[in-house]
Amino acid sequence: MSPRIPALPHLFSLQGRVAIVTGASSGLGVGFATGLAEAGADVVLGARRADRLERTREEVERLGRRAVCVTTDVSRQTDCQHLVDVAMQEFGRVDVLVNNAGVATAHPATRETVEQFTDVIDLNLNGCYWMAQACGRVMQPGSSIVNVSSVLGLTTAGLPQAAYSSSKAGLVGLTRDLAAQWGGRKGIRVNALTPGFFTSEMTDQYAPGYLDHVLARVPLGRQGESDELTAALLLLASPAGGYINGHNLVVDGGFVHA
Repeated sequence: MSPRIPALPHLFSLQGRVAIVTGASSGLGVGFATGLAEAGADVVLGARRADRLERTREEVERLGRRAVCVTTDVSRQTDCQHLVDVAMQEFGRVDVLVNNAGVATAHPATRETVEQFTDVIDLNLNGCYWMAQACGRVMQPGSSIVNVSSVLGLTTAGLPQAAYSSSKAGLVGLTRDLAAQWGGRKGIRVNALTPGFFTSEMTDQYAPGYLDHVLARVPLGRQGESDELTAALLLLASPAGGYINGHNLVVDGGFVHA
């Protein structure tokens, strides 16, 4: 009797699939895009900075996959629809959406303006909804949406970030509702990926000493590596996570529960 060929590695394959990644011009978004490409997906890249998107496209194409760039401001519903329309025109399908676009601010609550607060909500929360809505109209059963939240939607870390924390907490609620709406009726899984502290443009902006203070609360005692977060994303995006729906996967070195 010949040995059984292991099936588990194949469950993580995205061969023949098409993924949309927002916020793909820098940081974690670049890692997500290239990780999806390594798993076999062609990638549609959306972000506001067109020049930076081209660099991500080159990285994806070096991995042997196709990539298309679309300048996108997800706070505009028309931009979100256009991004999905381009994906359908170029590839004829959308299998994975990674809602990664976001911005962080830090304003004391008594001084934050209406514009400062709503700009964050429009991009981080509303933009994810417009993207999910546009993708939900064209996705087929077996597709996956991953909303990138943050541990700051679950706890505080010593900065005045009411808008950012609210937007990221809202994403967890949005994830739960869409998972219930679409899981059975459409066969689309919707999950949240909630990172702790990973090297990115956001962490580069922290004041000297802040990260050392925060990392003292992390049981693993360090920042996360991009590949460690991308691996979690691939679980949620691929058939390997086929029975995971409405879940908030926290990848934070133990920060929230310490």
